[in-house]
Amino acid sequence: MYVVRLLAGLLLGCAQWAHGSPPNILLLVAEDLSPRLGSYGDLVAETPNLDRFATQGVRYTSVFTTAGVCAPSRAALITGQHQISFGGQHMRTSTSPLGEYYAQPARYVKAFPEILRRAGYYTFTDTKLDYQFSGVRAGTGPFTIWSAEGQTSHWRNRPTGQPFFGMLNLFETHESGVMRPTGTPHSEMHRRTQSMRQQQFGVAEAVTNPETVVLPSYYPDVPEVRADLARHYDNIRQMDRHVGRILEELRADGLLSNTVVIWTTDHGDGLPRAKRELYDSGLHVPMLLRLPDVWSENRRAGTVDERLVSFVDLAPTILSLAGVPVPEYVHGINFLTGKRRFVFASRDRIDEVPDRQRAVRDRRYKYIRSWYPDTPGGHPLDYRDNLDIVRAMRRLYRAGELNAVQSRWFEGPGMEQLYDTANDPEEVTNLIEEPGFQRQRKRLAAALEQWLEQVGDTGAIPERELRGALLENGQVPLTPNPTVRWQGQNLILQAEHGASIGYRFDGEQWRLYTEPISIASSASLQVKAVRYGWRESAVVEVSVP
Repeated sequence: MYVVRLLAGLLLGCAQWAHGSPPNILLLVAEDLSPRLGSYGDLVAETPNLDRFATQGVRYTSVFTTAGVCAPSRAALITGQHQISFGGQHMRTSTSPLGEYYAQPARYVKAFPEILRRAGYYTFTDTKLDYQFSGVRAGTGPFTIWSAEGQTSHWRNRPTGQPFFGMLNLFETHESGVMRPTGTPHSEMHRRTQSMRQQQFGVAEAVTNPETVVLPSYYPDVPEVRADLARHYDNIRQMDRHVGRILEELRADGLLSNTVVIWTTDHGDGLPRAKRELYDSGLHVPMLLRLPDVWSENRRAGTVDERLVSFVDLAPTILSLAGVPVPEYVHGINFLTGKRRFVFASRDRIDEVPDRQRAVRDRRYKYIRSWYPDTPGGHPLDYRDNLDIVRAMRRLYRAGELNAVQSRWFEGPGMEQLYDTANDPEEVTNLIEEPGFQRQRKRLAAALEQWLEQVGDTGAIPERELRGALLENGQVPLTPNPTVRWQGQNLILQAEHGASIGYRFDGEQWRLYTEPISIASSASLQVKAVRYGWRESAVVEVSVP
């Protein structure tokens, strides 16, 4: 399998590099958004920039994240591995109710931007990390992944001629933006959210008429629901303008001729019965891919691709686009050259509420298994309960004013669920007991079992026990200092536990160590190391002989 992946990556990369230098790659990730774009048939959405972008690239219609919530989903995206395989499934590790800990991928697993950096790319991101072996914000994760991170990072800061990979996060559509931006807050958390968003974005212009939004059958038609959906659309409009500015910068810098641009979202809508869930409303996301104008492969511009794509497929696909060999440990495939039969997803502890669910989906049927059959998706949750839509739905449920479909989110899901997504796209009719669907039930259950056996499931370990195993004497482990030895004028660095190593001269930015360093006698050198999921080592001052 590794040889096949390696050859496919090299062949694809060579075909594209024939056009010139390695391509730049820009990944744009909006937050908390289902396929609510004009190009996906949404008549309410005002997304002219993304709709225009869709005509220049490929629109993917069957893309699914590995979780319905950000940190586990981003852990899978950045590694190409399902988060359940390395302890990244709970939302979130760094703020666990049990106390801080970090997921630990196997020592040989590296985030794909670090692999690109090792291959000669300048890698950068903005203020959002959230990989489960990092904190949420820039500066909290393995320092070796990115050449630059933070608010001021940009492709314009790279050395002249160096190809870049950038991952930019579009926060406008985050769930917090659905929370009422003015008026009396529901909690101190809501008040802080109002203040933060007004400082960062202002309040999105209210242009969406609440009467025009289309409600799924699981939402009651009340003013709070319509108002929050309209606000979500206003935030989408604001995000689309942000995308337009980024694309214009690429054009102004003359980079579109050699830049791959991918736009997607980290999971479904930041709305009840969507975010955090294993329904398509929480997992199904839009994705647009634009290849450089000079590539012959760009003949697909303006087309639609319906193949199943999982978020674990992004890492191997991006590495292949760069002509970089794909490690054999990834769980995904290159979605440009391969096809998959199933996509898989997981739901575990959601903030303060324990859970464990697993899902498998083919092109038509979805199967969900729950180890907490009495825990409803609509359980109280401190953060989510700041949404007016959630508060209104819970009030109506308690008053007995929701119908059976609308009430189901506040009731336990049972041990198994089966949905025919072709005839029931909202997944409101559970077919698990229907005689005519037992073959599908057994087939998907067997596929789920095989997948869990293949990737491993640390969700089967109680989180307290898992956390204890990942800590050392109750603390996040500390990466040992790298060792230093001289070989003539060259410096050789080594680290234990598969840690990545960085170095810098005279206090400049940290570089990724990939080969022996040649040092001038007047240089001042510092080195340090980091094992994913551990704290980075101390900085070692190197004496130059």
